[in-house]
Formats: sequence, C-alpha cells, structure tokens
Amino acid sequence: MKNINDSKTYEDSLPKYNRIKPLTNSLFSAVFLLLAACCVIPVIFITIISFSSVKSINSIGYSFIPKAWSLDAYIYLWNNIEMIGRAMGISVFVTITGTLLGLLLTTTMGYVLSKSEYKLKKFLTWVVFIPMVFGGGLVSTYNVYTTVLHLGDSVWVLILPMAVSSFQVIICKTFFKTTIPQSIIESAEMDGASQFLIYSRIVLPVSKPLLATIGLLLSFAYWNDWWLSLMYISNRNLYSLQAVLMSVERNIEYLSQNANTLGASAAEYASKMPKESMRMAMAVIIVLPIACAYPFFQQYFVSGLTIGSVKE
Repeated sequence: MKNINDSKTYEDSLPKYNRIKPLTNSLFSAVFLLLAACCVIPVIFITIISFSSVKSINSIGYSFIPKAWSLDAYIYLWNNIEMIGRAMGISVFVTITGTLLGLLLTTTMGYVLSKSEYKLKKFLTWVVFIPMVFGGGLVSTYNVYTTVLHLGDSVWVLILPMAVSSFQVIICKTFFKTTIPQSIIESAEMDGASQFLIYSRIVLPVSKPLLATIGLLLSFAYWNDWWLSLMYISNRNLYSLQAVLMSVERNIEYLSQNANTLGASAAEYASKMPKESMRMAMAVIIVLPIACAYPFFQQYFVSGLTIGSVKE
C-alpha cells in the first residue's frame, strides 16, 4: 500500500513559514509583470515614435499606432553618420576602458582594506569613507581637473573621475572579508604565494558575482554620462554619444524657436527636420548597445552566484 507521505508535494514538505500560497504567488507574479511592463512599454513607445512620420506626430501626437510610418529620423542621423559614429566610438572606448580600470582599482583597494593585519587599514578606510559624506565642491573639482591635472579636453577626463567610488570600494571590502575563506588565503601564504598572486589567482576567480555587479554599475555610469563632457570638453570631436544627443537637442530647440529670424535656407531646413522622431531615434541608438550588453552581464552574474569558494 502506498504511503500517504509519498504523495506530499515539495511545497508541503517545506516549513510553514517558507510556503507560498497560490493566491500570494499569483499576486507576486502580477506585480512583477506590472513592473516589467512599466520598464518595457516606454522603450517600445519611444521606438514607435522614432518610426512615426512628421505629419502623424503633428496631427495626433505621440501614439502607439501612428497614421504613417517613416524612416526620416534615421535617414537624418545616417546623413550625420560621421558625427554619430565618432561619438559612438568615444562612448565605447570610455565605457570599456573606464569599466576595466574601475574594476582593477576598486577590487584592489577593497582587497587591501579587507586585510585585518594591514597597518594603514583604519586610516585608509577613513580616507575612502569621508568622500561618501563630504564633497569638494564643483569649483574646486573643476580647478583640480583642469589646472592641476591638466585633463581638460582629453578623453581621460571622461574616465578617471568615475573610475573609483567609495561606496563600491566598501562593497568590495565587505565581500572579500565575509565571503572569501581565510583558510584558503592562509594556505596560499604558507606556500609562499605573494599577495598579488593570491588576489589574481584565488580571490578574483571566486568573486564573479562581485565583479559582474561592479562592472555593470560602472558600465552604466560611463555609458550614460554626459555631465563630464559638458563640463570639461570644448572640442566637439571628443563628445560622447550622450553629449552629442544633448547638443542635437539644443540645436533642434534653437532652430524650432528661431526659425523666423533665421535665413531662408535655415528656416526651410528647420521646418523639414523630423524633430520629435529624431529625438526618439537618438534615444533608441543610445539605449540599444547597453541593452544588448546587459544579458551578458546578467548571465555572468547568475553563473557566478553558483560558484562556491570551497569544493567538497
């Protein structure tokens, strides 16, 4: 005769406080679907507007179903491919270089501060912590970058200011101190391994979740940055893609507001320009690369979570 206990499901075998009722599960699923829709629908809406014709936008405004479709916005951007391509190259270079440099600096600082026997640990911890609470101010920061370090109008002024974050250093310090088994590090030290060898061969391979998280934060910050270009770059050839978008936005606004005072050719150019759809097309171009890169970070992050530091 079949035992009654054999018919118990996995849910029934869990403790009472770990069980999820079907109604609660459905409610959670509905909430997550709603949140996902709130993230996806605006992107779809922007993409549709970028393919909408000028007449459709002027007649019915923004709509999920435009009266007519058009590629005018993307044709206009294609005609300015030299400017867009150069800005795209700057953004890609800054994002990749800044992310790699930021990962190197952040993880090395976090690893050093996680060592309890390090003599300057308390002092350097305060040095890292104080900038989280107090800032130097915009004027002093500008003078340091331009007058002292002479980084103005160089691609490095787009990379170095965001390479290290005190918050991320503290995250690395906490992760290394609480997650990496001290027994592994002590065994390596007894075998004569240097601290750099321990860091590169032992600590980093088991810190994939940390690397993926910090790398994701850094890449998003670099890719979406426009403030540094606005503050420190006067050479338009060094503008990032975000700064070019802002420049295009300003030019479109200027042309639309001053079309009557401009010459005949400029006024005609302003009237034919697909202003609204071009704004959305620029947004699509900016969002698309980082959206395509995100699944790779996510997969790396999830796979890193399954890796343990000690194998049985």
